Amino acid sequence: MVEKCSELKCQVPEIQFYLNDQVGNDFNTLFKGLSDVQEKYKNVTCFAMGAPGSFHDRLFPRNTMHHVHSSYSVHWLSKAPKITSEGGLPLNKGKIYISKTSSSAVRKAYLSQFQEDFLAFLKCRFSELISDGRMVLIIHGRESADPTCKDSCYTWELLAEAISYMVSQGLIDKEKLDFFNVPFYTPFQAEVQSLVDKEGSFTTEFIDNCNRNWRSKYMVWT
Repeated sequence: MVEKCSELKCQVPEIQFYLNDQVGNDFNTLFKGLSDVQEKYKNVTCFAMGAPGSFHDRLFPRNTMHHVHSSYSVHWLSKAPKITSEGGLPLNKGKIYISKTSSSAVRKAYLSQFQEDFLAFLKCRFSELISDGRMVLIIHGRESADPTCKDSCYTWELLAEAISYMVSQGLIDKEKLDFFNVPFYTPFQAEVQSLVDKEGSFTTEFIDNCNRNWRSKYMVWT
């Protein structure tokens, strides 16, 4: 940015950062680490403020943000989907996420919750961005249209097995495992794009899958 401003013969703008996290986050630790950033970019005047709250809701006044960057966050849901029968019985017993053995009701419940949350996220951020503002999202995604693929479920399968072992040892009640589901969804690229199109406030400039290894796959959207 400094080089570009020098090239254009204009003054380097002052930058205000708003750092968002849940209200339980230790913002003091975060702010202490900012001294390293300020030391690295001495020739740029920047300020930072904490903005506690859920990114599924409004965080800032209307038309105040020039750029929004969300890194590895939007795949976390506002709440775990309701996965029970009409009688209140768990439909995802022994699992904590979508798996190969999950019924279609489980997959639909997770997708529905992600759709609701992501649409709310887009609507909130559009209200906060100025005209011609930009947003960049890095999302933990999957390459396959199948939500039960390995890069989507493998970690949660391992964790479910570990919890199941604790149940067998009497350390955790089986009922707690049967009713527990993580508030997380790994979306497919087409699912993200369709929601952006449906909400209608944003146009996509770039979207791609970045595959570092089978354990770490993410999607970049701007």
